[in-house]
Amino acid sequence: MPTATLESIFRYPVKGLSPDQLESVTLAPGATLPFDRAWAIENGPSGFDSQHPAYLPKIKFLMLMKNERLAALETRFDEASCTLDVFRHGKRVTGGRLDDPLGCRLLEQFFAAYMDGELRGAPRILRSDGHSFSDVSAKVVSIASLASLREVERVAGRPVHPLRFRANLYVDGWLPWQEFMLVGETLRIGPSATVRVVARIVRCAATNVDPVSGARDMQIPRLIEGAFGHSDFGVYAEVTGAGTIRPGDTITRA
Repeated sequence: MPTATLESIFRYPVKGLSPDQLESVTLAPGATLPFDRAWAIENGPSGFDSQHPAYLPKIKFLMLMKNERLAALETRFDEASCTLDVFRHGKRVTGGRLDDPLGCRLLEQFFAAYMDGELRGAPRILRSDGHSFSDVSAKVVSIASLASLREVERVAGRPVHPLRFRANLYVDGWLPWQEFMLVGETLRIGPSATVRVVARIVRCAATNVDPVSGARDMQIPRLIEGAFGHSDFGVYAEVTGAGTIRPGDTITRA
């Protein structure tokens, strides 16, 4: 397997909203990245029980597959204060503490107005300690290959923003689509962290939305299916060994 390098790390504190780019992160076995998809915005009553949290399909929440207007917002999460600030066209439009009922209410009022016409009920910010509002029920990290991205760009005939895929880890150095051959393998990232690749990621219409403009301007799953015979991009991995990882770390078979 060619030596690969971890190029960048992202987490998404609120499902469907902007990522945080991280300079380092400590992985823990059986967990997602800390604060990744830790909150979600309920689109009408979902049945989510914070005392007994369980996986729910993403259609229950505001998300890019159906609500591309979210991509026109920039959000910034401050871990120390647990504050989310929301910007539009570079101007702060609202903000609030995600661990405080008043702060959540301010944010919910903004999204009720901003997403008017796309809501099935009053939006509500959801959270349960230790729960991740991931697209899958397992606690995983998502890995995307920049070599595979370049193949998508080649057949598209245009640049494709890597954040369309909302992955946690972006890796370079593998051969195009080699990540699919790693399902079932354990990888070492940096000096000590290990992950086991468990599944390919089937892509949905969320990838059609430009993460900068919010425009639904491409047909990514259809493009990949037509060119490569599948609609997958990236892989899910379970963390099996603790460790701190950073951009520049080498990725090898464990």
